Amino acid sequence: MCGLEIKLDDRPEGRTDILSIRGDEKDEFSQGHVCPKATALQDLYEDPDRLRHPMKRVGRGEHATWEPMSWDDALDYAAQGIHAAQERHGKGALALYFGNPNAHNLGAMLYGPWMLRAMQTKQRFSATSVDQLPHMFASLKMFGSQVLFPIPDLDRTDLFFMIGANPMASNGSIMTAPGMRRRLREIQARGGRVVVIDPRRTETADVADEHQFIRPGTDAYFLLAMVNELFAQNLVDLGRFAPVCDGLEEVREAVAPFTAERAAKRTGIAVATIRRLAREIGMTERAAVYGRVGACTQEFGGLNAWAINLLNLLTGHFDRPGGVMFPNPAIDIVDAANGFGLGRGSFGRWRSRVRNLPEFNGELPASVMAEEMLTPGEGQIRALVTMAGNPVLSTPNGAQLDKAIEDLDFVVSIDPYLNETTRHADVILPPVSPLERDHYDLIFHAVAVRNTAKFSPAVIPKPAGAKHDWEIILGLTRRVEILRGGQLGKRTLQVRAFEQLGPRAIVDAGLRLGPYGAGVAGIKPKRFGQPGKLTLKVLLQHPHGIDLGALHPMMPDRLPKTAKGRIALAPECFLGDLDRLDTAEAHEGLLLIGRRHVRSNNSWMHNAPRLMRGKSRCTLMMHPKDAEPLGIANGDGVRVTSRVGSVETQAEITDQVMPGVVSLPHGFGHGRKGIRQRVAQEKPGVSMNDLTDHEQLDALTGTAAINGVPVTVARLEDTAEAAE
Repeated sequence: MCGLEIKLDDRPEGRTDILSIRGDEKDEFSQGHVCPKATALQDLYEDPDRLRHPMKRVGRGEHATWEPMSWDDALDYAAQGIHAAQERHGKGALALYFGNPNAHNLGAMLYGPWMLRAMQTKQRFSATSVDQLPHMFASLKMFGSQVLFPIPDLDRTDLFFMIGANPMASNGSIMTAPGMRRRLREIQARGGRVVVIDPRRTETADVADEHQFIRPGTDAYFLLAMVNELFAQNLVDLGRFAPVCDGLEEVREAVAPFTAERAAKRTGIAVATIRRLAREIGMTERAAVYGRVGACTQEFGGLNAWAINLLNLLTGHFDRPGGVMFPNPAIDIVDAANGFGLGRGSFGRWRSRVRNLPEFNGELPASVMAEEMLTPGEGQIRALVTMAGNPVLSTPNGAQLDKAIEDLDFVVSIDPYLNETTRHADVILPPVSPLERDHYDLIFHAVAVRNTAKFSPAVIPKPAGAKHDWEIILGLTRRVEILRGGQLGKRTLQVRAFEQLGPRAIVDAGLRLGPYGAGVAGIKPKRFGQPGKLTLKVLLQHPHGIDLGALHPMMPDRLPKTAKGRIALAPECFLGDLDRLDTAEAHEGLLLIGRRHVRSNNSWMHNAPRLMRGKSRCTLMMHPKDAEPLGIANGDGVRVTSRVGSVETQAEITDQVMPGVVSLPHGFGHGRKGIRQRVAQEKPGVSMNDLTDHEQLDALTGTAAINGVPVTVARLEDTAEAAE
């Protein structure tokens, strides 16, 4: 989403060198801001470890070798392996895993659904269930659509209240907001306040006006106590939404047991503070409550997302300038009327075979992947396709999943690297780098703090013999279809037509049919904007993007037809889950949380030399009050142990975490044999997800509870002496 100014040198021998990458100061949205991911694009493009042609694995384990293949041979081999596994074990024997980078990839977003449908399996997984699923669940149940996200109107708010969010490191998450430091300062400059609730004093907490520590996993007690206080202090005001909201009295009754006194005992936040914060949100004219990964990836993530929406709704800050609002993107992924919507979502249409956990939007929780591979019986997963994902490092109990994938019959990975997951693949199909493909952001315009549009053409031509992600998807899909039917069936012909159309034509149609377009072939644009003339041609004439204006009120008209213009304040699923919260036991001892660093948001960034400079960031943050009784000093080697695993790392003694909490960064663990990422291997670190527990999740939504994991910590010397 950030505009980039990239200087190139086209060499006489046909090679293109990158001279520099910097922020585009003329960009209508980012205004010169650039994050480390952008500067790392040069390292990714030039990386000698990045695969540039298909690779076939020969042999298994430590003695496996890799041989290059032609694209036709590789796609044939991949399709034949997938087809053979499904013929032998059934359609459901194939699993698909899509990683986080797909959301940033135009081709993957447009063509990935074709592969999902073509593979004819319900064993689908993605990063969603270790990230934002509770937000999607709450939007589905309350507003009728999984992608109707209330977004903080940062540029006009006077109180920005965050829980479990660190946008200074993430650059906004389900809140596209380039230049977060500047935006936070602007809130403060106009007399506003920034408040952070987090078990760690994060980069965002450091610049906030107020930071409160909270015991991991107890956010629901705090948030529901805040809702309770709104009723107790007569601060509830639905404003213009009172006529379209259902369940207000049910909410009042449901939150009554969750008092400030009870929350204080569980969270560590004082009663007076809870009451004051509720009063500030209720009495500030322009306030926005926002929660993210820390509030999602815990045992009550679904209740947290519900309570956050309630706080915004009940205080009149919903769909209001300075509160939380709904973007009006040029290509609308919410409204499916003209074929570009992602669908309203689904829940519980089928369940996992072993643990009986429900699907969400056609996907099962990532936490069940290993058990579905390891447990014999009908429906056991025996083959896997991964795309831009590294679940061995990014999902709970990665060590178990590592072993499970190794024993599968056949694995295909669409990925540019030989990493901790793809080393188990029988064939790796590497796409071109981001600089060699066009980009229009379908997802992040839909969660942005301002309405803008921009198309970024490929900076460097696709090399001869290389393939885009979408070309790989369609090549594989077409071959599987032919193998299954023995001829060019109707679906295969559709795939070929879609392939010939290409992403640019699809983007152009989406713009024409969107709220700022003039329509196409007699079809009028969607209902939420003024008719205009926005097309791909127009965007190409505006390389710095087009500003489409500030967010503006859109409710209740923005609600899908299935919601019938109503907002559900008290869906039964949330009310029913309160019993689980009511009887939950407090965790004693140390609790593990993750953390992000601005230069290592994702594991692929660990192979970028400019991002990995400096001392190791893979340390265990630990409060002095917890370290001293264990005889642990700063820099000591420690062993961290959970129910499912143990890792050895270095202690970082700091008051940046609250007592009783330890923190490891995610995405590390590059010491496994068989990977080819030389920079990452120089500072391998350990994987937090070798400690997270696949059985610990939010029972309501199926989201992995990778924050608040009970652990023990011991000095390495002490553990060695005990072993002797």
